[in-house]
Amino acid sequence: MKLLFKILLFSFITFNAVAQSFQIGLLKYSGGGDWYSNLETSLTNLIKFCNTNLKTNINPEQAIVDVGSIELFNYPFIHMTGHGNVIFSNAEADNLRKYLIAGGFLHISDNYGMDKFIRTELKKVFPELDLVELPFNHPIYHQRFNFDKGLPKIHEHDNKAPQGFGIIYKGRLVCFYDYECDLGDGWESPDVHKDSPEAREKALKMGANIISFAFLGK
Repeated sequence: MKLLFKILLFSFITFNAVAQSFQIGLLKYSGGGDWYSNLETSLTNLIKFCNTNLKTNINPEQAIVDVGSIELFNYPFIHMTGHGNVIFSNAEADNLRKYLIAGGFLHISDNYGMDKFIRTELKKVFPELDLVELPFNHPIYHQRFNFDKGLPKIHEHDNKAPQGFGIIYKGRLVCFYDYECDLGDGWESPDVHKDSPEAREKALKMGANIISFAFLGK
């Protein structure tokens, strides 16, 4: 599994059209939360943006993968979102932990309402680690696009500033969590949320930064 990730990482780092294509996965989980909330256009729009602006060769179709499935290891980048409850069984938490330790990357976008649930479930995955807020000078904010003030504010939820949190395992950021930001909604097609072109562009650029950082790691 580690070898698979190394091959995919090398493919991405080449940044050219002949690089080996890979697929991004959307995480399916239990608990009643709507893991499918941005299913129609969100990831597909981000993938198109990355393929155009970063010259990546990501499969234009997203995959749907269960958190407890061995298929998780087929996707070097996993996206997770929703509004409500999230429950990982012990076996699912162990599977996700192994995936992340092996080289996978998890991006979580709070679609409003999942914060209190996902924090508890991430403790099952890494009981020894905490989510930490990343400083504005963290490389994830300074890939192809610069965000000197951290995450852009895409949707107003509780009138709070957006925050980017991470789980760092042995010096490597394995999970990035955007809170009070709603990047996933910002990637949706314009007719879904009626976001301004400026807000959508910021969301897509920040999403591209996350994908770039996940593979380059710097």
